[in-house]
Amino acid sequence: MRLFKKRAFIPITKSSRLEDEKDAAKVPEGMFTQCPNCKRSIYGKDLGSEKICPKCGYTFRIDAKKRIKLTVDEGTFEEWNVDIAFKNPLDFPNYDEKISNVQSKTNLHEAVVTGKASIEGIEAAICVMDSHFIMGSMGSVVGEKITRTLERATKEKLPIVIFTASGGARMQEGILSLMQMAKISAAVARHSKEGLLYITVLTDPTTGGVTASFAMQGDIILSEPRALVGFAGRRVIEQTIKETLPDDFQLAESVLKNGFIDKIIPRVDLKETLGLILKLHQ
Repeated sequence: MRLFKKRAFIPITKSSRLEDEKDAAKVPEGMFTQCPNCKRSIYGKDLGSEKICPKCGYTFRIDAKKRIKLTVDEGTFEEWNVDIAFKNPLDFPNYDEKISNVQSKTNLHEAVVTGKASIEGIEAAICVMDSHFIMGSMGSVVGEKITRTLERATKEKLPIVIFTASGGARMQEGILSLMQMAKISAAVARHSKEGLLYITVLTDPTTGGVTASFAMQGDIILSEPRALVGFAGRRVIEQTIKETLPDDFQLAESVLKNGFIDKIIPRVDLKETLGLILKLHQ
């Protein structure tokens, strides 16, 4: 009596094995994200709306629209300065095409979104820079949008909150980009002269000309945890001083220790903190 039946032999070819491996490896795109800090894979839903690593607390970069949604009272945001036209003042090669592509990809007009909203019931002007738009670089349109927002806030006697996220001045616009530092700083001074509150929130990364101007001019300077905050890049400094810098160099925690910012606030507490500060200075 046979206990086992003979089965037809099916040869396993190299191509069929590759197909099986390919099918087994299929994972829906975006389901998992690797944390840049602890390097662990995180299930997308575990990041939550605030985009914070549940393992190590790393704060992921988020776009301007998500930032506004997390920060302001629902339905209160009114966008300003949406009609400022882009120009290529130096006729930089392929710059127009690059801007057009980034605008389509991010669905943003420029590297900053400006407007007015209520935060915990207190009305304030708000500017939110977006690192997804050419690394949040500051060109003439970015400078003009922030300047106009500061000027309108001054006229309407509003406090202003600016979220910074930038790689610095935009090289495609040369000296015109660098001029924005002085222009925005002058608008900050006029706003301050009227006795109005200016809060900056430094997010990852805040570097270059933005750090060297309005990012560090706030009456109160807050930061998210582990945000990169500095002027020149780490490699440039190391090559200049011929020394290896510590691991926490230019991280918000180190910058706080050296007295350049007032407090580090976790993203989940930012709205409440901003609301409290605005109420205290009403």
